[in-house]
Parts: sequence; structure tokens; C-alpha cells
Amino acid sequence: MSAEKIKAYIKSRKSDMIELQKLLTAIPALAPDIGGKGEWQKAEALIAWLDENLISVAKDKGYNATISVIEVPDQRAERGSRPSVICSIDNIDKDNNSSSFWIMTHLDVVPPGEYSLWETDPFSAVVKDGKIYGRGTEDNQQSLVSSIFAALAILELDLELTCSLKLLFVADEEFGNEYGIIALLEQHGELFKEGDVFLVPDGGLPDSSMIEVAEKSLMWLKFTTRGVQCHASRPDLGKNAFVAGSELVVRLASLGEIFSTTNELFTPPFSTFVPSKKMANVPNINTVPGEDVFYVDCRILPEVDLDEVYSKIESICKEVEKKYGVEINIETVHRITSLPTPSDGKLVKALEEAIGEVYGIRAKPMGIGGGTVAAPLRNKGFEAVVWSTVGEMAHQPNEYCLIDNMLRDAEVMALLVSRCHR
Repeated sequence: MSAEKIKAYIKSRKSDMIELQKLLTAIPALAPDIGGKGEWQKAEALIAWLDENLISVAKDKGYNATISVIEVPDQRAERGSRPSVICSIDNIDKDNNSSSFWIMTHLDVVPPGEYSLWETDPFSAVVKDGKIYGRGTEDNQQSLVSSIFAALAILELDLELTCSLKLLFVADEEFGNEYGIIALLEQHGELFKEGDVFLVPDGGLPDSSMIEVAEKSLMWLKFTTRGVQCHASRPDLGKNAFVAGSELVVRLASLGEIFSTTNELFTPPFSTFVPSKKMANVPNINTVPGEDVFYVDCRILPEVDLDEVYSKIESICKEVEKKYGVEINIETVHRITSLPTPSDGKLVKALEEAIGEVYGIRAKPMGIGGGTVAAPLRNKGFEAVVWSTVGEMAHQPNEYCLIDNMLRDAEVMALLVSRCHR
């Protein structure tokens, strides 16, 4: 009966959830990378709300409840740092060395972009037709609010909480996590214990069906081909970097055939090697370019060794160099390897069950080609799943959160945490 009790409770708190969305939307948490002050004002407002509405309830119910702030230095930001907030709820007699269930969302938002494309003020939440409009309402305040009210449901319904629950609200998710979860893992690793598990509700599908458990490894490469510039009427006097670079592009396309391993967890189920950005070479038609630059975006299955891929790319470059008498330089712009979370583990199975009860669907573990904030956690050996129900409005003009998604995701989270036995 816990599912029905949770559903009724969350429904009864709908207006409070909307009001919290309004409070948070009114405080732009924009990164210094784009001229913002960072997350401090939003963090302070959230802390005050949590202290009054969640911590007090937890303490009344006999739990040890605390709020802490981890500051990561960033002189560009207000107060010279970026704050991440941790709200911890523990049994009084709990062993402090035991593992925890974490729900991680983020405080920062992206800028609104072109204001003329907005039908409402992006930083003043508007409720209309079952939606909350405003920058950040879906990414990531929808899940942030859901996680808080999931915790309240567990407390006020006196559901069993056999594990430590930690709500983590991180900084700097939108611009690379350097001042957020990566810094917490590298500089404050004592926060996390062996056996901790993580729900990261910052990605998903509109039908709730995707439990993201794995990411392809990412490698962005820059190729610079250097030949000899000359007049186009005497190509015999030069070495055409554009021609050599063009053959290199075609040759690199063969990587998909060479590294042909498939994994049905992913869509597409194979590694991809995509030539993407192309730089201008010469400004006029009648000059043979002496330099040519392009980029390749590689999304590689976890079971494929990145070093082997890179070695093969070097081999192809040497062959093109020899054929055209040019020099090719490879620069690694970005490289990330992400370990997977076991798709048959307890965390995934428990989430599948909770989603089924609330949404009446069979969710399944999947892998994606893009990167998520769960990757740093997985690479430290933690089980982490990415799941939420989204309308895919993140970063768009007129971003909105579907209120029904916010409510039902809170139900899923409450069920999942209340069944945590660690």
C-alpha cells in the first residue's frame, strides 16, 4: 500500500512543489563562464527552505538531519567559490560508516538565450496548462523538487528508511562539473563511502522508459594537415593539404568497420567516428592550401580500447603522410572513458520496479552516446543510474516542466529510497 500512500501524499503537496519551483526560478544561478555570479544566492534560498520545511520534519521524526555546504574555490564567482549543498537524513543510531543512497541534482542553469523567443519572463515561473514555464524548471529543478518531496513523503508517512538518504545539489553541471561533482570526488572524497549508490535524475525520455546505465567513451580529435602552399596554376610546386586531409577524412570512416563490435544496450549499437567541424583554409580560390584542419567526434563502446583506436588512427595518418608528402598532427581535444553500472544490479532492478508501479511501464537499462554527470561517479567505482521523465525542453526558449512528471517522479524516488536496504 506504500505506493498509494505516497501518491496521495505527493498529490496533496502539489501546490507546495510549484511554489518551490517559483522560488528557485526567480534566482538565476548562472556560471561565471558566461558572466554569472554562480550558485550562492540560489543555494542560500534552498538551504533556508530545507531548514524550515525538511530538516525540521526529519528531526521531529527522530532522525539526525543536517545541511552542509562544500565550497570549491572559484575566484570568478560570488564569494570566490562555488557551493554544493548536502542534505543528510540518518537514523540516530545509524553506523556512520555504512553506505548511503544519494539523489544528485544541480543548482545551476543555462542562460535564457534570445529573450525575444520567450513568451514569458524566463526568471519568473508561470503556471499554465499543467506546465511550469521558466529557465531551469525542467533542467534541473523538476527533479530537484521531486527529490525533496520524495524525502518528505518518506518522513511524514513514517515509511521505513533503512539507509542514509543524502540529497546532493551540486554546482557547475552545465559547464563541465569542474567546480561540482568532479571537485567533490577529487578534493572531498571522504564524503562518499564504498557501497554508496546514486540516482541522477538529470536525463531520460518523455515516456520514463530509459534507465541510463552506461555511456560510450568520448574522444574528440583535431587533425592538422600541413603541406606546401602555392599558386593553383602550378599545383606541381606545392603539396595540397586540403586534398591530403580529404583523403584522411575518408580513410577515418573505415574505423567503423575496423572496430565493429556491437552492443545492443546502446543506440546506435556500435562505435561512431564522425567528421564534424571543418576550419577554413585559404580565403581565395586560386591558392593551393598549405594547411587544412578538421575535427572528428568519436563515440566508442566501453568494451573497445581507446588506445587501440588511437593507435590505428596514427597508422592511417602515417599512410596519408607518406602518400602526399605532408605532415599530419593529431591533437586530443577531449577524452573521457566511462565505466558502466551493472544493468542487472539491485539498484537498476529496484528502479525498474518503482517505475513500473508508478508509470505502469517496463523501463529498461540503456546506454547513450552523450556524456552525463554520472560518469565521474561511475569512474570512481560507484553504481549510478540516470533517470527521470522529461519533456525534452532543457536549454530551449520557453522551457517548461510538466507538473505531472514532477509529481510522479517524486513518487518513484520515494518508493525507491524507502526500499533501500543497505
